[in-house]
Amino acid sequence: MPQEVSVSYQAIKSKVYRLIDAVVAGEKSESEVQESVRRWWELIHPADRPIAQKYLLTILERSYLSVDAIEEGLMDVTHQDAPRPSESARTQKIITRIEKQTLSNRSATEPVRDL
Repeated sequence: MPQEVSVSYQAIKSKVYRLIDAVVAGEKSESEVQESVRRWWELIHPADRPIAQKYLLTILERSYLSVDAIEEGLMDVTHQDAPRPSESARTQKIITRIEKQTLSNRSATEPVRDL
């Protein structure tokens, strides 16, 4: 039986930051991070996934805001502009991906119903 993982806010934040650190350090590629997230998600009990999703999206949004603040601070001191997609566009992209995955998981686990 597979081990289930904690879905506390702190546990999810730690997972996200470890993945970010691995990418920054060059230890993982984007595709390896995506695979890691897929494996991690499968370890979360289906009943716990809505709260895990809520925490994950909150953490990602706050992380994006932090990166934006760092970037803006750098641009202010260097007097340069660096156009980037807004955090709402990135957040929407993540939400769309998670919704698609959730729908495909639901359809795979729901029984076929006769009409």
